[in-house]
Amino acid sequence: MIIFLFNSEFHKKNNGMQKYILFIFLSYALYLNAQQAQNALTNFTKDPLLKDGSISFFAVDLESGISVANYNENSRLICASTTKLFASATAIEVLGKNYSPLTRIYVDGPIDEKGVLHGNVWIRGAGDVSMGSKYFNAAGHEFDFLNQWTDSIISKGIKQIDGYLIADGSSFGYDGAPNGWKTNDLGNYFGAPHAGINFYDNLFKLYFDSGKIGTKAKLVSIYPKIDNLVLDCSVFASSSSGDECNIFGDPFSYERKANGKIPANKKGFEVKGSMPDPEYQLVKEWASVLLLKGITISKCAKGYRLLTTTLKNDYADNFKLIFSHLGKNVGEVAYWTNHKSVNLFAEGLLNYVGYVKQGNGANKASIDELKKYWSPKLDITTMIINDGSGLSRLNAISASHFCDLLSYMYKSPNYADFKSTLPIAGVSGTIKNLCKGQVGEGRIFAKSGSLDKAKAYSGYVETISGKKIAFSFCVNNFSCTTSQLVNKMEVVLNALANY
Repeated sequence: MIIFLFNSEFHKKNNGMQKYILFIFLSYALYLNAQQAQNALTNFTKDPLLKDGSISFFAVDLESGISVANYNENSRLICASTTKLFASATAIEVLGKNYSPLTRIYVDGPIDEKGVLHGNVWIRGAGDVSMGSKYFNAAGHEFDFLNQWTDSIISKGIKQIDGYLIADGSSFGYDGAPNGWKTNDLGNYFGAPHAGINFYDNLFKLYFDSGKIGTKAKLVSIYPKIDNLVLDCSVFASSSSGDECNIFGDPFSYERKANGKIPANKKGFEVKGSMPDPEYQLVKEWASVLLLKGITISKCAKGYRLLTTTLKNDYADNFKLIFSHLGKNVGEVAYWTNHKSVNLFAEGLLNYVGYVKQGNGANKASIDELKKYWSPKLDITTMIINDGSGLSRLNAISASHFCDLLSYMYKSPNYADFKSTLPIAGVSGTIKNLCKGQVGEGRIFAKSGSLDKAKAYSGYVETISGKKIAFSFCVNNFSCTTSQLVNKMEVVLNALANY
């Protein structure tokens, strides 16, 4: 081989043979690297701490379509937040990265010469998840859009509303959380369901003062203020370094229970919970801003879900659009969905699709649209998907399902937009510590997923040899700690990066 490379005279006479041998040599080297990945995976599956667990793994070369490594690739498991890949890919494919939901404000009556609106003001929700979100607003400025809305009302000459101020998110239904979400998740901020009207990330904040270890923490404030909230607190000071507090409560219920531990000797320690009814909370907050600027409301602020009058929301005939609020686009929302694993955003992306395609943003209609789009393109007949975020314990998705999706997106005109939403191993997002300082750093672009006894990664690998791989790696019911499992998974991921 050395003779072929360095004897120039021989090189001239035997160039074809040299290329052939070089091809064989490189092919064999790639084979060895692929075998290395398969060997690493085989060793992983034989780990005694995983003997009672379930594993699904698949890695495929995106150019050749050849399997690089596999194990139970068709086994369907609970895949946690990697489910967000289906939600974000569907929204990008069906709606495009530039689609933005439009919240529209209507009046349903005339405005007289004195500035009295003889009718109601309606907020027609389109599922926007970005209103007042911390991901798109500086701290302390999340409610600024309500001042802008109020200025728009004033600019129309309205000084008094002789009727209701109504928030209407009915186009997305009032089903609450998707099927399979645990009761233990629902009261926490990450378990806030998506709705037709969302704001402030659909959360509220509790602030506690804690004393010595073992003493009960004192609740000092709640933001935003939630009318009629019944809160049972059993939160204690401990030696913990962070938030070990859980909040329990169902959607639309004003009963919440907070228990657990927070660090000792803290002032104003923050714990976040899910807002009981964002639709009503938004309209209540806006009513306060209107009153501060001198605009009175004869009746009251109401969420459409609780509206007991015979008012119709057909947005026709006497309904007049007076201004609109444009939300952040799909690309921007998808970035945070996958980088920070925001459950509310994932559900929003999925539900946007149902709303645009059917005029119905409810979970079931949106799942139907997801399946309708992918069924002709991917074999998803055995896939079970109940939500966009992966909080549902009833989801059942295999590594081959994910690799099929990733392979399709690789060939899509939207590939660059989709890939840009993925965190980078050792660098950013939820995988900034994955493979840190190892060969996989900077080469793995993936979504992570974590639930009780479920850990997953799915995405792309750009290998040291220039190959591009789609992979999916999911483990359920492992016996070790999550951090121990991640260390074991890194060995396999680094072997992929070496391919």
